[in-house]
Amino acid sequence: MSSLWTPGGEHPVDPIDPVDPEDASVEEAPAGQPSIDDPLPEGLTPDEMERAEAIAREMAAVQEQLAGTPAEIVVSNHLMGLFELAAIHLSQQPPNLAQAALAIDALGAVVDRLQGRLGESEATLRDALNQIRLTYVSVQQAAEASENGTGDDGDDAD
Repeated sequence: MSSLWTPGGEHPVDPIDPVDPEDASVEEAPAGQPSIDDPLPEGLTPDEMERAEAIAREMAAVQEQLAGTPAEIVVSNHLMGLFELAAIHLSQQPPNLAQAALAIDALGAVVDRLQGRLGESEATLRDALNQIRLTYVSVQQAAEASENGTGDDGDDAD
């Protein structure tokens, strides 16, 4: 991943440097969490084991990087994902209103509950929430009109 999108813009993410297994210093994993030194399933080739160890090191580096990112940025990123999910469901033909409503309700619940704690992106998130709610109502009304046969078919003959 080269960048992390947030409502405040793109934030660069440092690339993970490949680690030479012989030069790697391995820290102890917290109790109950697997370590890259834990035995791997039998039947793995040396290449597969090396790749599994490299993946474990990469995951540890990503976790460390994520721990250094303010939670408000990560939460805001996930909330914009809920916005996008709702928009996708609303754009389907026919629109999937139930799934869109779930995503919108989840977005609203978090934005409302975390009021004052979402940092610089809070105003953008609130605007996005209002926008997707209005879009939902508009799509819902159009779907109901279409079902009832009262939709505008472009024929203005009265």
